[in-house]
Amino acid sequence: MLGAFLIGLAWIVVFYMTETSLPIPGIGAWNMLVGFGFIGVGFTLATRWR
Repeated sequence: MLGAFLIGLAWIVVFYMTETSLPIPGIGAWNMLVGFGFIGVGFTLATRWR
């Protein structure tokens, strides 16, 4: 759970720090969705939904 939160946060921070050129250059602003996806997975694990 904590790992998913941290990966999502790091993904978004890297996206902004590199001025939207990383972590995956080809998908542009969709990197935000990937980062929030990791955070969503962390939230799901935190609440233990099934």
